[in-house]
Amino acid sequence: MTVNTLFPTDYQLHLFHEGSFFQSHQLFGAHIFKNSDKVYTRFCVWAPNAAKVRLAGNFNNWNGEGYELQKVNDEGVWVIVLNQDVEGCIYKYEIITSSGEKLLKADPFAFYSELRPQTASIVYPLNSFDWQDEQWMNRREKKNVLSEPAIIYEVHAGSWKKKEDDSYLTYRELADELIPYVIEHGFTHIELLPIIEHPLDASWGYQGTGYFSVTSRYGTPDDFRYFVDQCHQQGIGVILDWVPGHFCKDAHGLYRFDGTHIYSYSTESDRENAVWGTANFDLGKGEVQSFLISNAFFWIDYFHIDGFRMDAVANIIYWPDTTNGKRENPFGINFLKKLNKEVHEFDPHFLMIGEDSTDYPQVTAPVHYGGLGFDYKWNMGWMNDMLEYMETPPYSRSQVHSKVTFSLLYAFFENFMLPFSHDEVVHGKKSLLDKMPGEYWEKFAQLRLLLGYMFAHPGKKLLFMGFEIGQFAEWKDKEQLDWNLLEYDMHRNLNTYVKVLTKIYKRSKALYELDHIRDGFEWIDVNNSSQSIFSFIRKGKKEEDTLMIVCNFTGVGYPVYKIGAPKAGEYREIFNSDYQEFGGTEMVNKKTIVAAEEPYHGQPYSIEIAIPPFGFQIIRPVKKRKERKGNGKEKVRSHVVSRRERKQT
Repeated sequence: MTVNTLFPTDYQLHLFHEGSFFQSHQLFGAHIFKNSDKVYTRFCVWAPNAAKVRLAGNFNNWNGEGYELQKVNDEGVWVIVLNQDVEGCIYKYEIITSSGEKLLKADPFAFYSELRPQTASIVYPLNSFDWQDEQWMNRREKKNVLSEPAIIYEVHAGSWKKKEDDSYLTYRELADELIPYVIEHGFTHIELLPIIEHPLDASWGYQGTGYFSVTSRYGTPDDFRYFVDQCHQQGIGVILDWVPGHFCKDAHGLYRFDGTHIYSYSTESDRENAVWGTANFDLGKGEVQSFLISNAFFWIDYFHIDGFRMDAVANIIYWPDTTNGKRENPFGINFLKKLNKEVHEFDPHFLMIGEDSTDYPQVTAPVHYGGLGFDYKWNMGWMNDMLEYMETPPYSRSQVHSKVTFSLLYAFFENFMLPFSHDEVVHGKKSLLDKMPGEYWEKFAQLRLLLGYMFAHPGKKLLFMGFEIGQFAEWKDKEQLDWNLLEYDMHRNLNTYVKVLTKIYKRSKALYELDHIRDGFEWIDVNNSSQSIFSFIRKGKKEEDTLMIVCNFTGVGYPVYKIGAPKAGEYREIFNSDYQEFGGTEMVNKKTIVAAEEPYHGQPYSIEIAIPPFGFQIIRPVKKRKERKGNGKEKVRSHVVSRRERKQT
C-alpha cells in the first residue's frame, strides 16, 4: 500500500458527483489504514468552491499550516493522507473561501463528534464490533412485515428516564433498562427520536450537523451498536427517526460549507425553511443524493438498524413557498423514489416509513408502479380525526360521528401506520390522558377505549413514551417521565391494561394479518350516531380467527345491547376495557353468548351483550380444538385473556 493508492479513483469521483456513490462514507471523512508497520490516516472532503482547505486538530495544535489538502478534481474533492495514526484525535477543516473568509467546519462524514457545546469531529474507526444478532437478522429476512404485528414505542433517549443526578442514561444503560421495559409491555420495536449529532438539546435531534455521527450525549458509536445488538438479541427491532429534508444552520455544520450553499438550494426561497429555522437540502444535486443515500446505507450496514421513520416528507414533496398553494418539488419526489428504490435493493427488509401529512398519492406503492416506494405512511388524518373526536364532549360526539368513520374510506389506499407521536403531546397540546374530557375516572376509561380502538383499527401502531403510565402533564423534554405516577392505582391499572392489550393484539391474527387490504375489515353497525356505538369485524387469513369489536364512546352503559353476528354458535368476550383490574366497573360478559337466528345489522345472526360506559370489547366465536390427540377427549379453548393472566401482567 502506498499513499497514492489511498486517493479516490476517477470512478468513485464520477459516481459521487453523479449521485450514485452510495458507499461514499467509505471514501469521505477520516479513515485509518494499516499496512505492516505503516499506518496512514486519510481525510477527504467535498468543498468545490473553496480556495484552500487545511486540516486542523489537536495533533497539530490547531494550526493548519503544512496540512493543506490536495484538490484532486475540478468538482472540488480534497484529500490529505497523514503518515500517522490519529485515532481518537479531534479535528476540523479550515476552509478558505474564494473571498478570503476562514471557516472552521466539522467533517460532514465524521463517525463521532465532541460532546456539545464542543463541535469538533473525532477520528473513530467503525470496523471492530462483534455483532451477536445473526438470529434476529436471519429471522427478519423471513418475515412479511405487512402481515406481522407491529407496536412501536417512540422514545426520546434523553428524557425517558434519568439518573439521580439528572444526567442522561448512556446507550449501555438504556440497553439495561429500556429493553426489559419494552419487552414487559409487549412492544415490538423501539423508535428513537433523531440521534445524529446536533448542537441544541431542545431540537430533539431534528436539526442535525453530523449525519454519520451518533450523538455523543449518550456514549460512543460502539456503545450505540451495543444497544442495537442487545435489542436484536432480545427480539426488539430498532427504528431511527431520520431527517433527510433539512439541516441545522449552525456555523460548524453543512450550511455555507465552503462559503457557498453546496448542500442546500442556491435560491433563497427554496433553501430557507422558516418553520424550523433550517436549510433545505438540494435534493436535485448529485453530491447531496450520494451523501444522503450513503447515510441510509451507513446506518443499515454499520449499525444494523431495522428502519427509518422519515421526518417531514411533505417538506420534501412540496416547495416551502405556499403563497400560490402547494407546488410539487420534482427534485424531492425523484429523490424519494431513488432513495427508496436503492435502499430496498440494498436491504429488501429495511422499513421505510414516511411521515407525510399530505394527500399525495401512492406513497407506499412500489417505485416501479409509479409510487414513492415507502413501506408505510403515517396516517395523520386518522390521528387528527380521532383526537378531535375524543376531545369532543361525549354528549356532542353524535355531531362529529364521521370523524370515526371517515378513515375507513381510505384505510386501504396506502399501507398505514397509526401514530400518537411526540408531536401530539407537546407545545400546549396536552397529554393523551389529559385530552380526554370529563372527570378523573372518565379520562382513564376513555383513554383505555381510545387505545383499544387504535389496536383494533387497521394499521400498525406507534405510541410515544409515557402514554402507558397515564402522564397527566404533556411531555417535558428536559425531565424524565413521571414514574411516580405508578404509585397510584389508576395509573397502575392503565399500565396493566396496556400490557394485556399488546398481548392480546399480538395473539390475535385478525388484528394485524390483513391490515393492508379491505378483506380484513367489515362494519357491523357504523350508523349509530345517537348512541356513539361502533361495531365491526376484523378478519385474519383463516375464518376461525375472526373477531367482533364493540366501542362505546359515551359514558352510558347498556345491560342488554343487540348487535349483528356473522355466524351461528357460541361467542365469548375475550377482552373488555371495563375489567376492575384496569380501573373499570366490571360490566363484563362472563358467560358464553349464544347467537340467535335473527338477522341484524346486515348479519345473518345476532347476539345480546352488556356494553359498559366508554367500553372497548373484543368478542369471538368460541374455538374448539383437540388438546390431546388419540384419546377421544376434547377441551374447549376460547383464547380468553384470563383474570390470572391480567393480574400476572
